[in-house]
Amino acid sequence: MYKPCKLRNGRSTYECVLMDINTQRDFADVTGSMPVSNAAVLGKSLRRVIAWAKWNSAPVVSSIESHRKMELSDSGHPIACEDGSGGQEKLAYTMLENRTHIEFDNTFCVKTDLFKQYQQVIFRKRGDDLLGNPKADRFLTQLPVREYILFGTGLETSIKSAALGLLTRGKYVTIVSDACGVWNEGMADLTLRQLAAKGARMITVAELLARQLVRRHPDEIAQRKAQREAHVARPHLLARRNGHEPISHSVESTSTGHRAHRPLPRSPIKDRMPDPNGRASLADD
Repeated sequence: MYKPCKLRNGRSTYECVLMDINTQRDFADVTGSMPVSNAAVLGKSLRRVIAWAKWNSAPVVSSIESHRKMELSDSGHPIACEDGSGGQEKLAYTMLENRTHIEFDNTFCVKTDLFKQYQQVIFRKRGDDLLGNPKADRFLTQLPVREYILFGTGLETSIKSAALGLLTRGKYVTIVSDACGVWNEGMADLTLRQLAAKGARMITVAELLARQLVRRHPDEIAQRKAQREAHVARPHLLARRNGHEPISHSVESTSTGHRAHRPLPRSPIKDRMPDPNGRASLADD
């Protein structure tokens, strides 16, 4: 399992988190009710990205678009991804084995350390904006991560909304351009240029596959733990490592067997000694 790396201040941070946006049958499958225009070739790219996430044990945040049956689209036609329909389901290969579902209920009650137990966290959303789910907003905002990598469907709507929301919150955003489903190529090209102007970075699937996450081997973790325990048992090693002289526990004894009193240190004021009455006097007096 991928573990977060340690910063100098002791906090843990994830190198990257994948964001799987709306990879559902109605959008990403050619047989869906509202497939993207590049659905025929999108599946191969999605499989490669998911395989990279499994190989590197990278944490994944997924979104599921969910609409009630009485809802209508802007054009007045029935909307896709209705609750309980087969088209609302995620593609089978995008579902990781170790996952959990977070429902949409307008509350902020969600743990921010879910990746300690699960590799994939799936949020349900009612509109285009994933951050419209208060739980997803809190989780993605407070999660210590260096980079969010976005892919899925559709680039002009849900991916754009999520990317702009994360950029507004000061997050580093990367878009896997050839792993994003689009409905209108002209609008998609404009969206990519707008996101790049806002600070998002564009990469391809090939560039993502060439990247390898740094993971700590269990033997290395056990070795570091043993080293920490050894330093705790020998505090003088910690003192030397921090640039301090080790504290000597030897007792200076007098002829009566009691500890000898050491002389008071000189005052930092030049040529002056501390006076018991609280007044500074010259050393020559």
